[in-house]
Amino acid sequence: MNEKPDFAKIPVFARKNARTEDAERIADEIDGMVVFDAEEAETVEIGLLFDETGLSLVGGGQRMQGDFSKLIRRLKKDNLNGEIVVKAAKIKGNATGLTVLDATAGMGEDSLLLAAAGFTVDLYEYDPIIAVLIEDTLCRASVVPELTEIVGRMRLHKADSIDAMRNLTVSPDVILLDPMFPERQKSALVKKKFQLIHRLEKPCADEDELLNAAIYAHPQKIIIKRPAKAPCLAGKKPSYTLNGKSIRYDCIVLSK
Repeated sequence: MNEKPDFAKIPVFARKNARTEDAERIADEIDGMVVFDAEEAETVEIGLLFDETGLSLVGGGQRMQGDFSKLIRRLKKDNLNGEIVVKAAKIKGNATGLTVLDATAGMGEDSLLLAAAGFTVDLYEYDPIIAVLIEDTLCRASVVPELTEIVGRMRLHKADSIDAMRNLTVSPDVILLDPMFPERQKSALVKKKFQLIHRLEKPCADEDELLNAAIYAHPQKIIIKRPAKAPCLAGKKPSYTLNGKSIRYDCIVLSK
C-alpha cells in the first residue's frame, strides 16, 4: 500500500505544460508548492488542484470548486427579491448605487446575490487559499453572459477586513458580517461542499473586535448572518431581525 505523500507546504497539483505559469503564481501567493502529478490530489489532507476546469480545493477524497453559474436561477429578479440577504441590505428599499463591504467573504455567494441586486460589493478574504479560490470563481464567472455584468460589481481584496474597516477613507453603505464561530462547525448549515473550506477557516477569535471595526467604519447599516438560534454577535442587540428557516440576519442601523 502506498503511503500518503507528506508535503512541507500546501500543494498545488497541476499537469506539466498545462497553464504552468498560473499554477506557479498560485503557489507563490499561498506560499505553497507546485506538484506536477494531479493524481496525487486524491491522497492529501488539503491542497489545491489546478486543471482545465479551474481551481479546486481538495482533501480527504473530496473536491470543492466555486461555481456561480449554479446560482443563475436565484439571480432572476423575481427570485432575487425573495433573498433574505438582499432584503436585509436594502436601504429605504433601494440597492442600486449602494456599496457593501463583505468582511467575511467565504466563497462569495452572498456577495453575488447582492451584486445581482445592484450593489457594488467589496469582498475581503484574509485566508490566501480561500482568496485564490474566490478569484478563480470570479474569473470563470466573468465570461458567462448571465454573470458578466454582475461580477463586474464585485471587487476582491486579499486582506484582513478588520484592518481595512479601521482605515477606510470612504464609508460603505452596508457592511455584511458572516463570521465562523465554533458552534457553526458542527452545524447542519455547513453544506457538504463547504466542509473543506471549514478546514481552513479559523473561528473568529474576537467577535467584539470584528463588530467594533464594522461600527468604526460607520456604514448606514451592519447586517449579520447568524444561525437561527445563535446568540447575537458580541451580545449586541440588533435594531431588527429578518428570519429565515435556518438562518437570520440581525440588522444594526447606525445614525448618520
